[in-house]
Amino acid sequence: MPKKSDNTPPPQDDKELLYKALGVMLLIKDKFSDEFNDIFQKANASKEEILKTVDEVQDKAQQEKSDIEDKLKEKIKAVVSEMGLATKEDIEELKELIKSQQKKS
Repeated sequence: MPKKSDNTPPPQDDKELLYKALGVMLLIKDKFSDEFNDIFQKANASKEEILKTVDEVQDKAQQEKSDIEDKLKEKIKAVVSEMGLATKEDIEELKELIKSQQKKS
C-alpha cells in the first residue's frame, strides 16, 4: 500500500521538529484557553444571575415579613380593644389625671 502523500515535507532535523511541535502545542494552548475563558465567563454570568435571584428572594421575604408583622400588630390592637384592656396611652392619661388631681388637693 503506497504511503499517503501530504503536502508537508518531512522535517529536516530535530530542531525543525521541535519548532513544529512547539507550534502545535501553542495552537492547542490557545484553543483550550479560549474554551476555558468561554466556560469561565458563562460560569460568572450564572453566578451573577444566582446572586441576583437570591437578593430578590431575600428582599421579597423581608417585605412579606414586614407585612405579616404589621397585620399581626393590627390584629393584637383589635383584640386588646375588644377586651377593653388598658393601653399604655390609657395608663399615661390616668397618671396625668392623678397628678393634676393631687396638685389641686
